[in-house]
Order: sequence, then structure tokens, then C-alpha cells
Amino acid sequence: MSLCPIASHASGWYLEGVRDKLKILFLCTGNSCRSQMAEGWARHLKSDSIQAFSAGLEARGLNTNAVRVMQEAGVDITGQKSKKVEEVETIPFDFVVTVCGHADENCPVFTCATTVVHCGFDDPPKLAQNAKTEEEALDHYRRVRDEIRTFIETLPGILR
Repeated sequence: MSLCPIASHASGWYLEGVRDKLKILFLCTGNSCRSQMAEGWARHLKSDSIQAFSAGLEARGLNTNAVRVMQEAGVDITGQKSKKVEEVETIPFDFVVTVCGHADENCPVFTCATTVVHCGFDDPPKLAQNAKTEEEALDHYRRVRDEIRTFIETLPGILR
């Protein structure tokens, strides 16, 4: 199970009503699974208040199991593209949310005044390696998908 120490880097400067939508980047190592799920959930649940992006320290392509379990939940992420953080580094993000420890430890410095927040989630592909069946493997993805949804539902309030 993953715990989310959300207050680790947040400065809480967001003022309600200052702009229409917060620009949030979800960052992980490969931009293939967790950050893609977070972007998908944010677009699906919070498009009225958040402009969501995702990127990785590397770009490994969309994880097919992540796409599958998000589709099961009614969220289509097939149109999202795996990209490196350098492709979005000029966007003035309000927040960068790192969703894995490696991205948190290696988070690049953003030129714009950006608040970095860490909310780590378990790595479904790593957990699925020890699964005995495909269904058991997918259950790891589903659990993390649901944990990410729960986190996204708290946005943007938890970032203040």
C-alpha cells in the first residue's frame, strides 16, 4: 500500500480564483504508467480546475496494462503520449507532482516558479513481475489506479 506525504514540498501559495485552471505536471521515471494514469484521471475528473500534463525522466511509451485498467474504469488514455520532461519544461506549471521515488530524487529544476510535491505510488509493472496469473498482475495495476484516482479527487485543495 502506498502512502502520500503530500506536504513534503508544497508551499501552499495557490490562491483560489487567481486563474482559471492550475497547470499540473505528473512526473515519473518512464512516463508509461503512474504519471499517465494521473494525467488521465485529472483530465477525466478535474478538467474544470486542472490542466493536466505528464512526463518522465525518460519516455518509455504507454504501458498496455495501464491503458487497459484505465479503460476498465471508463478513462481512455490511448491518446496520451509518453514524453520526456524536456518536452514540457518551458510550460509554467503551478505544481509538479512526482509519483515515484526516483522522479522525486531526480526531479529537474524548473525555470518557472513551480512547487514540487511528492506523492509516491507503488510501481505496478514491478509488482506484476511476481504475479502467478495475468489477472493477479492486473490487480496490482487496478489497485494503484484506484489509489491515484483517490489522490486526484483531492486536487487542487490538498495542494494549497
